[in-house]
Amino acid sequence: MRIRSFLVGLALIVQLTLVAQGSGLSPAAQVSVITCGPGTELYSTFGHSAFRIKDPVNGLDRVYNYGTFNFNTPNFYVKFAQGKLLYELRAYNFGNFLRGYQEENRWVKEQVLDLKNEQVQQVFDFLENNAKPENMAYKYDFFYDNCSTKMMDVLEQVLGSDLVFDPNFEEGKYTHRQLIQMYLGELPWSDFGIDLALGSVIDREIPSKAYMFLPDYVLQGVDASGIKESGIIKPLVKETNTILDSKPLINKGWSITPFWVFTILAVAVILISIRDFKKRRRNKLLDYILFLSTGITGLVILLLWFATDHSATANNLNILWAFAPNLVFALMLHQNRSYYAHYMLFLLALLDLVAVLWIARIQVFSIALLPLLVLLNARYIYLWLYFKYRGTAGKK
Repeated sequence: MRIRSFLVGLALIVQLTLVAQGSGLSPAAQVSVITCGPGTELYSTFGHSAFRIKDPVNGLDRVYNYGTFNFNTPNFYVKFAQGKLLYELRAYNFGNFLRGYQEENRWVKEQVLDLKNEQVQQVFDFLENNAKPENMAYKYDFFYDNCSTKMMDVLEQVLGSDLVFDPNFEEGKYTHRQLIQMYLGELPWSDFGIDLALGSVIDREIPSKAYMFLPDYVLQGVDASGIKESGIIKPLVKETNTILDSKPLINKGWSITPFWVFTILAVAVILISIRDFKKRRRNKLLDYILFLSTGITGLVILLLWFATDHSATANNLNILWAFAPNLVFALMLHQNRSYYAHYMLFLLALLDLVAVLWIARIQVFSIALLPLLVLLNARYIYLWLYFKYRGTAGKK
């Protein structure tokens, strides 16, 4: 037992010495790109990417993970909401990294890169330097600077012109929104929330290299890359190994989705509006809730657009139906003014504009928005009639 403890301690000392020196990898050392499959929670649904440096001779097996952050950061949640939270590169034992994915039933694949000894050393030195406290932090951006985009960024920076990357490794022409929706089929409420928060800037077609904000496309992009050696281009990936396999998940069956919730609400609002029309009255509580909720939603969208550093929340045309001034109008609805009819016509025009922009694909809205737009149209039409003819519709 003492001999085993001694050997473990010796291995740790060797590894720490190796890290401290930043040099000395053996010819058996190798660099791998690690791709982890999606999880069931929103934070893990897109998968993950990391580097692995393995040197069996020196007892080194480390993961370099660009997807970590410090929960003890002052004003953590405020910075997270504002897009100002700094992410960090952390280096630690690969076995500890792997254990978490095994517990979450997520697959893990390894692409061992076919690099020369000096290139392996260069990647190792770069990552070790990048993991130092003074260098480890970076400003995270989901689409342009995340744990997955870092894979190719590091390889391009270290390997330079020796790396041969095919920017058209994927034939399909997708937008950022289309790509993220491929992963959100089992999370309809998250899908709706993301569509609501992100603007038209993510509805442009992007080159396949930009797909590499997603781990699955990092795997494809790295696999399609080459490395120059003595004037000859050979595949960058020497071998691909499946380290962990995931077990099939049980289908949970039908779930309550935003589309069906809004459909039920739309039917209810239409029925209430028909009843109000027949009785020549207005349900003030319904209108207060309607204008308050759309106004608050619009205000949140505007804050995400103008008060944060999130690049993907700009130019969000959801503000046309989630109209922030409705928040003020909600406080005025206890009165019945004839000129309110003009405001209703304006809101109806905004809803028509949403439909035009959607058809033109200037911004692609969530499919769950359809019944919500029907709901708003129905109520605004009734309110236009009510305020226009309030003298004959009665005042209640």
